[in-house]
Amino acid sequence: MELFENIATQLGQIALAKNAVIATAESCTAGGIACAITQVAGSSEWFDRGFVTYSNQSKEDLLGVRHETLASFGAVSEQTAKEMVAGALARSEASVAVAVTGIAGPGGAVPGKPVGTVYIAWGRKGENPIVERHQFNGDRQAVRESTVKTALEGLSRLINEI
Repeated sequence: MELFENIATQLGQIALAKNAVIATAESCTAGGIACAITQVAGSSEWFDRGFVTYSNQSKEDLLGVRHETLASFGAVSEQTAKEMVAGALARSEASVAVAVTGIAGPGGAVPGKPVGTVYIAWGRKGENPIVERHQFNGDRQAVRESTVKTALEGLSRLINEI
């Protein structure tokens, strides 16, 4: 993930300056955000852990996403993203976290959720998370790269506000 080296390096500088520790909860990016972060030398000072929760069962088991949420709203939803970021914060030493869930393609689209639909949630311990719905264009790789970039940039903004 050298593609994101500058963004991740800046994120690390901000995290160190603000004494922030990060966790990630990833579905559609399958660890790409954590990979980009850990490409930065010294990231162990500001990155705690990453959860790759590709299946619904893993979202429940590792992050505490409620089965009812997944059944009612689906894995690709604002509600699931919120519960994913809350779970990452609750099950780590992190002070801030990001969660992503989406449809990278080429399959998986459902009515109202075309390929490229991604929900990204950012949260700080003790605060309500921020969730955004994005519609990224391109093939599977492009959707995943756009998601990683947006997630990293959002973490920088969130930490800067501390």
